Amino acid sequence: MTVNRTVAVIVAVGLGAVGRPLTAQQWEGARCDLNTKHYLVNSGVLYLKSATETKFVDKRAKDLKDADKVLHEALATGGQEKNPAAWYYLARYYALQNDLAGADSAFTKALALAPTCKDDIDRWRRIFWVPVFNEGVKAWQAGNTDSAIASFRRANAIYSGEPTGFIYLGTLFAGREAPDASLRQRDSTKFRTDSIVFVTRADSSAKYFKLAVPAASDPKFAKEKRDALFNVARVYHADQRWDGAVAGYKDYLAAYPNDVQAIAGLAAIYSHQGKREDAGALYNQILDHADSAEATDLFAAAQAVLNAIPNEPDTAPVGSKCRADTRARNKTLTVRQIATRCAAVTDDTIKAFRASIAAPRYRLAARAYETGLAKDPYYREALYNLGGIYYLLGDSAKVLPVAQRLAAVDPLNRTSLAKVAGAWQLRGNKDSTLYYLTVADSLTVEVTVGTFTSDEQGAKLGGLFTNLKAKPSAPAAVTFEFLNGKGDVIASQKQDVPVIEASGNHAFDLKVTGAGIVAWRYRKS
Repeated sequence: MTVNRTVAVIVAVGLGAVGRPLTAQQWEGARCDLNTKHYLVNSGVLYLKSATETKFVDKRAKDLKDADKVLHEALATGGQEKNPAAWYYLARYYALQNDLAGADSAFTKALALAPTCKDDIDRWRRIFWVPVFNEGVKAWQAGNTDSAIASFRRANAIYSGEPTGFIYLGTLFAGREAPDASLRQRDSTKFRTDSIVFVTRADSSAKYFKLAVPAASDPKFAKEKRDALFNVARVYHADQRWDGAVAGYKDYLAAYPNDVQAIAGLAAIYSHQGKREDAGALYNQILDHADSAEATDLFAAAQAVLNAIPNEPDTAPVGSKCRADTRARNKTLTVRQIATRCAAVTDDTIKAFRASIAAPRYRLAARAYETGLAKDPYYREALYNLGGIYYLLGDSAKVLPVAQRLAAVDPLNRTSLAKVAGAWQLRGNKDSTLYYLTVADSLTVEVTVGTFTSDEQGAKLGGLFTNLKAKPSAPAAVTFEFLNGKGDVIASQKQDVPVIEASGNHAFDLKVTGAGIVAWRYRKS
């Protein structure tokens, strides 16, 4: 699961008397009708007001101590346990003492007695939440994960009217690792018994993403609500907790039935569980919604289809049984004759698997890549994978055009050129095959793009120039172009390639501005 680690400081809302954002250290009385006529409750209010307005630390401490005393006395012996004002101002006291759990409890009792104060109580809950939440943000940005988790938990104890705190906790737990990474075994039984800490991490992450869903009930948090619900499934999927992942995907798809990434994720689990018919039905749904899907979603779905294709069957048991049965039926056959007959049996097993299971899945993945590339025609990894699928399917008509498109995007890379050579080989053209193998072998400096990210403001691209020869390379230059979904060049940047020592590397990192960038390509300058 990919998690966006960008965190944002939250600003308090609610204006004070002079038009500034109100904070926990400013005084303001209740905005709802509360009875503060009882002398103990009124004394508590006056002490709290004085504590927030004084500039002297010792006076503030004394005022808070006195507020605590009279408010508790009002509730315990003053007959004010049914007066919401006593609980409301006790909550305000607890918040000033940084006891957010106590404030939450007192506010809850006040709200039960005075439902008309809900808006005001929610406003104060958020005001007390903001600084503690921001402490968590700062701790996270500083790399202090444990402190960030503690702050977000404390903040969420007082206010749950927004999803951000829960989402950040879910994200933090999703990024945690087990103390011993070797415990994360592929075998599901081993995984669940030996990786207790890692399992707890996933459960904690899912717990907070689930809590974010009801906290995002306001329509302005629609995206956060959708992402949180999706991430419940993703954390369990990444942790190989199949039951939790299936339940998560089903909950998500009940709300967003046409999301191709979720459909692909659920189908991948069904494939892992051997539920091939269920998986196949879901994979076919992906293309039913292709028109409304983003190119990136279709590429992700295609990759999920590929990942779910099972390994070819082990033919050793079939071959052993065939040889034993053949020897028993005809003792005059030689070892070579038996081996020849049984080789045909094992070959038939592989052919049947490829024809009935692998090939249909490859074709489905190809359709997803084709549809995605119609929306984003220059996405290098999609071109690379689609060319590989066509090659495996033996589709000589389709493999060459895709390989040539790949080489046009990524021309100074041996694997790109090898795809073109393989496409010509599939067509039986030996001269063209040899030509592209020679071109690949003659490369002096290879370009390998390792990272590419884009957002609303621009894009970043990084990788390596590698000298493939046994002597220093000559200086050169490469121009990178950044494209939108239509193939228009949004930005370009020339990158100088210095002299590189024999078999050495030179890293490059580019950053360009421009909206709508989804792909890259380059050419030798």
